[in-house]
Amino acid sequence: MAALRSEFARFLRTETVGGVLLLIAAAVALLWVNSPWSDSYLALADTRLAIPALHLDLSVAEWTKDGLLAVFFFVAGLELKRELVVGELADRRQAALPIIAAVGGVVVPALIALAIGYGVEGMERGWAIPVATDIAFALAVLALTGSRIPTTARVFLLSLAVVDDLIAIVLIAVLFTSAIAIGWLLVAAACFAGWALAQRFRLGSPLIYVPLALLSWFALHEAGIHPTLAGVLCGLLTRVRPDPGEDEAPATRLEHLFQPVSAGLCVPLFALFASGVPLSAAVFGELATDRLALAIIVGLLAGKTLGIFGSGWLAIRAGVARRPDGLGWRDMFALSVLGAIGFTVSLLVAELALADDVAAAELAKAAVLMTSMTASLLGSALLLRRGRVHQARRDARAVAGDE
Repeated sequence: MAALRSEFARFLRTETVGGVLLLIAAAVALLWVNSPWSDSYLALADTRLAIPALHLDLSVAEWTKDGLLAVFFFVAGLELKRELVVGELADRRQAALPIIAAVGGVVVPALIALAIGYGVEGMERGWAIPVATDIAFALAVLALTGSRIPTTARVFLLSLAVVDDLIAIVLIAVLFTSAIAIGWLLVAAACFAGWALAQRFRLGSPLIYVPLALLSWFALHEAGIHPTLAGVLCGLLTRVRPDPGEDEAPATRLEHLFQPVSAGLCVPLFALFASGVPLSAAVFGELATDRLALAIIVGLLAGKTLGIFGSGWLAIRAGVARRPDGLGWRDMFALSVLGAIGFTVSLLVAELALADDVAAAELAKAAVLMTSMTASLLGSALLLRRGRVHQARRDARAVAGDE
């Protein structure tokens, strides 16, 4: 259990740094694209980086979305596998609350978005934009403003975000796969089978895994499936239990290796090119009147909060799950507000769902950015207030103990 807690602490520290870098990258993008030098930003984002031999011709922005985010999803896959096998989600009783809360935090925003945006062009798949929680952003806010609330809050939020990521990954696979090239899909399946066999036979050479990872990414890209899913599947196929005499499992070693790369480079670069949204009085006016924007804003801010808190409350009241030790209802509500921070995956889904309508995609991304910032500010205020309450209780117990 001590080892598990240290793993959680390590993960939280890394994601906190990554969350801060993500915010910096997003701020730089917004300032850059709304400055007199906006043309240089657009020119850089649209610069083509082609690999003619592989018939790949993607822009810098597309490489960050399709390529670098595969590393982010690989780390998410490793984390999900570890949580399912040896972490908080391995215990059915402990896993019930974050799983149910995560499902509620996906279903309710989707229903709200569909209700508000019904009939609006792009909402056929755009309803998925407000269903994702950004784990790095949310944990960064929690670390900065929630240091005085019980540590079980961090465990709950992390577990919820991991399940939320899994659901978002499934939605990306289902919604954004059209015509599938069966031949390339079989190549990808062979790569994943090779990865699993290499793990089964305890092979550890990068000369095996790096080619398999790259080929699986390329095969999914050619098959018509979003290639970042290659990262998820490779992570899920990696062994998380160490063998006797083994200092740490392969999943742990790979997390140590790739998590700083994901948090410090891949996600910030994606944020830099995904967050460059021109802002003006007209854009802010559309955020308050356009049904697509309203579907995203209300879906994220109200839907995620009510979905997470409401489904968690019902699960606890029904006896299906139990509330984490030391965590009150108001603490859970504050954490639910943080669940409305839908940055990385929401921006990705906005680009995928509205790829054929640049103006709608830009408006959707502006809605995600503004709502995520609002949720972070509201969540911070609630966490600071709850932190003062918990600290006052600790001080009162300390005084009573001295007496």
